Amino acid sequence: MASYTSDDCTGLLAFWADIDDPDYVLRYQQWHNCEHIPERVLTEGFIQGQRYRSLDNRPHFLMFYDTKTPAVLTSDAYMTTLRNPTPWTREALAHFRDPVRDIFQRLAVAGRPGKLAAPYVTSLRFDLSEPVDEERYVGRWLEAVTAVASVSRARLYKADAAMGNAANAENRFHGGGPGTQAYLALIEESLPPEEASDPVKAGDAALEGDVGRVDEECNRYWLEVVHTKAEMA
Repeated sequence: MASYTSDDCTGLLAFWADIDDPDYVLRYQQWHNCEHIPERVLTEGFIQGQRYRSLDNRPHFLMFYDTKTPAVLTSDAYMTTLRNPTPWTREALAHFRDPVRDIFQRLAVAGRPGKLAAPYVTSLRFDLSEPVDEERYVGRWLEAVTAVASVSRARLYKADAAMGNAANAENRFHGGGPGTQAYLALIEESLPPEEASDPVKAGDAALEGDVGRVDEECNRYWLEVVHTKAEMA
């Protein structure tokens, strides 16, 4: 039987945060690499965990986890880990600043993941001025994004507000909650922005007019770490 991969996953837990003290960044990375991502990925229904750092190298990070379905993120197994944060987790989360934590349902995917985790990722968070615009993003926009030579895969997600607002023990330590935007596009790239065409602009050009995005936040990152669980489907 084939292994379950991130391409099969329809759930996503994403976390954006700054680290408050530059001297704590290495300690944070050690915690996330050696304890936290492994703990999460070993939880039933989690398949992969990754962390990316802002391309300007400030201490701003994007952390995300692919899950089989969004329901995994309200499962008893996951809730147990949230209710029992380790001492190191409590320490690390206290250094998070301006954290945003969202649970997403995948709406669409275009392209295929590369043989290795993408070295660069664009995170585009946004709302839409008109609900009908969602169909344009699921279709033409994603297709145009993945037509860019440096893009291997692009995924479009919609936040699950009810799941994201559910209280958990870790919230007490980082103080974060859901973002204000409903949509997330994750664009996986093989080259840094200065060496490639802009995939967001390519997608927008395919819409031929008003792109319909409001409250937009676009950030670009480079890969720091990835852990993947080989699990039989």
